[in-house]
Amino acid sequence: MAEGVKVRVPGTTANCGPGFDAVGIACSIYNEMTLTLSNDGKCVISVTGEGEGAIPGNERNIAFQAVNLVLERLKLNYSGIRIEMNNNVPLARGLGSSAAAIVAGLVAANAATGNKLTREDILDIATSMEGHPDNVAPAIFGGVSVSIMDGKKPHSLKFMPSIPLKMVVAVPDFTLSTKAARQVLPKEVPFQDAVFNVSRSALLIGALSKGRVDLLQYALDDKLHQSYRQRLIPGMPEVLKAAVAAGALGATLSGAGPCLIAYTLGSEAKIGEAMVKTFAEHDVKAKYLSLDIDAEGAKVVTC
Repeated sequence: MAEGVKVRVPGTTANCGPGFDAVGIACSIYNEMTLTLSNDGKCVISVTGEGEGAIPGNERNIAFQAVNLVLERLKLNYSGIRIEMNNNVPLARGLGSSAAAIVAGLVAANAATGNKLTREDILDIATSMEGHPDNVAPAIFGGVSVSIMDGKKPHSLKFMPSIPLKMVVAVPDFTLSTKAARQVLPKEVPFQDAVFNVSRSALLIGALSKGRVDLLQYALDDKLHQSYRQRLIPGMPEVLKAAVAAGALGATLSGAGPCLIAYTLGSEAKIGEAMVKTFAEHDVKAKYLSLDIDAEGAKVVTC
């Protein structure tokens, strides 16, 4: 008898300026995945929406790999695995598409087999697959996640800001792999730049917790990754400045990019249009998304 489950997983934005590989936010844009386990000997993967025709439909599919990791951990064997992915998170744009796929596979497989794994167990597996917890943690738990690695063990703290923070994401019409974005980063950074980011990261968490929107313009600054990555994204400094000029509290690179994200309490359309217009001035076609913070993280929607 087939065992089926459907899950919904939010996209995420990571780094959030100074919080490189440590801070992430769950966003109100979602991928859905339906998983059916059986013993009919058939393995089928289908994809609709974002990534259709590009995401592998075989054992290279990371959601499929995530499902198998859960089955292996629980020592379960199913000869039939059917995965149906309906994606809204843009692929390879800095909104956590790979994290969403990994978390969807893990959560769906866990739910379909009796929920024997805790969310912390799922975080462990997801981090081992993704390489770092900054996207997978908010995808699992929702809200704002602050994560660390203790050796190979991830630890994550979730909280919700005390202000109704909105996010405006400018989505350029080109992709950028995390691997390529990491290759432009230096192996060493000046000591003062490290201090700069430590202080800004602390201020960012404090400002979000206390609702100090006046401090976000400083708290979102970064010296560890954005200046190196902006060469991969035409017009990036100008787009970020345009967002702030249009009323944003601050603006940063989203994850590894190329999406750029502005944080605001209102005026989303004005900010989004300014970002899209500035991208166009640098010969980059783009659209914008207005998103909220997702508070729930990955969840089973039918079972």
